[in-house]
Amino acid sequence: MAGNSQRRNRRTSNKKGATVGSGGQRRKGLEGRGPTPPAEMRPGHKKSRVAAAQARKSAGRQQRPAGRGGRSASELVVGRNPVVEALRADIPATAVYVQQFIDNDDRVREALQLSTDRGVPLMEAPRAELDRMTNGLNHQGIALQIPPYEYAHPEDLVADAADNGEDALIVALDGVTDPRNLGAVVRSVAAFGGHGVVVPERRAAGMTAGAWKTSAGTAARVPVARATNLTRALEAYKKAGLTVVGLAADGDVELYDLEALDGPVVIVAGSEGKGLSRLVGETCDLLVRIPMPGGAAESLNAGVAAGVVLYEAARRRS
Repeated sequence: MAGNSQRRNRRTSNKKGATVGSGGQRRKGLEGRGPTPPAEMRPGHKKSRVAAAQARKSAGRQQRPAGRGGRSASELVVGRNPVVEALRADIPATAVYVQQFIDNDDRVREALQLSTDRGVPLMEAPRAELDRMTNGLNHQGIALQIPPYEYAHPEDLVADAADNGEDALIVALDGVTDPRNLGAVVRSVAAFGGHGVVVPERRAAGMTAGAWKTSAGTAARVPVARATNLTRALEAYKKAGLTVVGLAADGDVELYDLEALDGPVVIVAGSEGKGLSRLVGETCDLLVRIPMPGGAAESLNAGVAAGVVLYEAARRRS
C-alpha cells in the first residue's frame, strides 16, 4: 500500500500548475514582417538556389576586351544608400546581389522594388561570397553590378558626325581623373549637340557608376571613346581636317575670337590645377583662354570649361 501511495503522489506532483506568462517577449512574433520577398530572396526556395548558383558563376566570370574601343571591367556599387541612388539614377545594371537573411529596412526594400520594376535580376549570395566579391568592403549586405562600358574608337566619333552631315564637335580630356567631371562633360556634349568624348586609356577617369550618375542618363546616347595614346589620337584628328583647340588660362586667343568653332573641332580640356600636359599642349593648333571678368577663380574645372566652350560652339552653329 505504501508503494501505491507513493506512485499516486508522484502522478499528482507531475500535474501542470499555473502557466507563467512570456512577459511580452513574444509580442514581436505577432508583428507584421512586411511584404513577402521575391522567390529569389526566400531561403530554400528553388529560385533562390538557382539565383545563388548564377551569382557564383557571374562573380567568377572573367571580362574580355571587345570592340575597337575596348570594354571596361564590370563594377560593383556597394552599400545600401549607393545602390538605391544608382538604381534611382537609372544607371545600367546587370544584377543586384543580396545577402542571405539580410536585415530588411526601407533602403533594402526600395532597392528590391526598383530592381523588380527595371527587370534587374536579384541574386541571393552568402555573406562570405559578397565579402569576396567586394574585396572586404562594407557592402551592408547588398551590391549592384554595373556592366562593362563599351568604349568607342576615336575615329568613330568623326564618322558619326560625317554620317549626320555635320562638322565634328568633340571634347578630349587630358589627365581628368574625377569621374564626375567626365559625367558633366558627357552631359554638356549631349546638351549642345556634340559628337562624343575622348579619354586616355590610362591615368584618366572612365565610365564608372559615378560618371553615369553625373551624366544624368545622357551617357546612354553620347559615345565615349578611349585612346591608347591621346597625343596620337589628336594628331589623327588633325590629319582628318579637325582643328585641335586646347583650353589654357594663358592661351593666346580669347574664346569669343575663336573662328575654329565654326568648323570641325576638338576641344581639349586638362585637369584643374595642372592643365594640359606638355605633349598635348604642343599638339594643339591653338591655345584658347576663357575670359573671366569676375576674376574670382583662377581656373575652371574641366566640366565647366568644356560646357562654356560647347555653348559658344552651339551658338555659332545655330
